Amino acid sequence: MLLVVDIGNTNITFGLYDEDRLVSSYRLTTWFKRTSDEYGFMITHFLMAADVKMQEIDDVIIASVVPKIMHSFTNSIRRYLKKEPIIVGPGMKSGIKIRYDNPKEVGADRIVDAVGAHFHYGGDILVIDFGTATTFEYISKEGVYEGGCILPGIEISAHSLSENTAKLPEIEIKATDKIKATNTIQAMQTGIFWGYVGSVEYIINKFKKELEKDLKVIATGGLGRTISSHTSLIDIYDPNLTFEGLRLIYGLNHQ
Repeated sequence: MLLVVDIGNTNITFGLYDEDRLVSSYRLTTWFKRTSDEYGFMITHFLMAADVKMQEIDDVIIASVVPKIMHSFTNSIRRYLKKEPIIVGPGMKSGIKIRYDNPKEVGADRIVDAVGAHFHYGGDILVIDFGTATTFEYISKEGVYEGGCILPGIEISAHSLSENTAKLPEIEIKATDKIKATNTIQAMQTGIFWGYVGSVEYIINKFKKELEKDLKVIATGGLGRTISSHTSLIDIYDPNLTFEGLRLIYGLNHQ
């Protein structure tokens, strides 16, 4: 079995594959001060919950954008699973070409999403990953990663609003039915949510106009489901796109 791990700034997500079938997934909060034993404890309990023995794990592949935790996390894999983890990075086969001023600047998460989208959906694709930051990536039908743009995530936007104003509170991010609110919390929720949907729609349309192509728009990431359900410009929400990209990259490098 293959354990795939996506380490982001907000969450660490685990996926467990039996050949090409995702059999279980697990999410925990990213925290810089965890020890390798703490990670090992969490990983072993995830496997227990999935009714999988540690000896059944054949390999581990990781995409990470958080260098600070990699030492303790990779040590936990070595100690508890007795495996040398594979880290997505420069020099690995991905099945796509990277057309970027400096290809090494492209985050592992962005490459993995691009691979998953290209091989699963084909055509000219715009991938939107709603994470701590929201990333937009254009992949041509020929399998060339052409670049994109990065937007502050909706949670960062909400936190910044309350952090930098004297009287505005922290709020739960949620979709609202109406744009007109009659209290402060609802006013913040409706402004942030619909303002963000509007930003996403504008960027999608800007990509389509600039590229002069009818793009297939694929969304993934934590808040991707909520955003995609409130706009007609996102064609597909795929919560497991990053997992699939990791599985595909693993296959390309271990044939």
